[in-house]
Amino acid sequence: MSTGPLAGSDSIRAAVIGGGSWGTAFARLLVNAGVVTELVCRRPYQAEEINRSHRNPDYLENLELPVELIASSFEENKLPLADLVVVAVPSRAFREVMESLAGEINDTAAVLSLTKGLEPETLARMSQVLGAILPAPSSRRIAVLSGPNHAEEVACDIPSATTIAAADAGLAERLQRIISSPSFRAYVNGDLVGVELCGATKNVIALAAGMSDGLGFGDNTKASLMTRGLVEMSRLGEKMGAEPRTFSGLAGMGDLIATCTSRHSRNRRAGELIARGKSAAEAEKEMGMVAEGLTSARSVYELAAQSDLEMPITEQVCEVVYEGKDVLLAVAELMGREPTAE
Repeated sequence: MSTGPLAGSDSIRAAVIGGGSWGTAFARLLVNAGVVTELVCRRPYQAEEINRSHRNPDYLENLELPVELIASSFEENKLPLADLVVVAVPSRAFREVMESLAGEINDTAAVLSLTKGLEPETLARMSQVLGAILPAPSSRRIAVLSGPNHAEEVACDIPSATTIAAADAGLAERLQRIISSPSFRAYVNGDLVGVELCGATKNVIALAAGMSDGLGFGDNTKASLMTRGLVEMSRLGEKMGAEPRTFSGLAGMGDLIATCTSRHSRNRRAGELIARGKSAAEAEKEMGMVAEGLTSARSVYELAAQSDLEMPITEQVCEVVYEGKDVLLAVAELMGREPTAE
């Protein structure tokens, strides 16, 4: 077993916190990679059903899970035995969940965040939230994973690629070896700030792309939104100290393309529903899943405002989502902005 985090990376145990689509798909991925894995669910009945039928009753319900995958509840788990703790919970619940479970996590365990967003109250990235919760020193234990990784496709072993970022390059490389498979290729990136900001900001642009779909606009509109959205993402990232090239990689452009165009994208779908008259709350209720952009949009805009950065798409998305602005008026204001160089 690792004395770690993940030293040697042989015979490790993992726990995935969060029984949603991505947590379930990632737990399956780990089991298939030969890692003894526990899926820790908020709802006890969910864990019971996974153990009984090897299916998640709430997410990816048609997916047959490996019999080796064991599920547990927040109240009854084996977190102290885990060498790797993977966190797959929404950003708005991230701190609450981790504060409630931090005391159960082994002090030497590596912690990998799959959550894409910013904490609403503090505008902190998820690695920063973990750093504040876990016992010091924690920076060598924390990593994040981000990329064009729709759970529905990863769960079916459709070829996908991802990015792992950590302050400790050795930790990222060990995680890379653990999770890589014939259908899931992991790349290492040393830009922790950039990878996390990509994950938060691309969801906001996906809301805009979904609104375009909801209005019946075409490819020209969506391509323009994605391209100018990437400029906004990069602008904020560079101001925060990110590496520019991160935004043209898997965590940036790759995830932006997938999130803005895919039928699996919650954020694109939420934007589409909002353009058709639903409120943000009604959109999430209809989907039955969290769309991170509906939480992150305000946080991204506030972070940009603190640095006097102009992010017009993000601004219009916020006014539509939080103030009920008419989507067509938002489009008119974007199109009517003062002409400028690209």
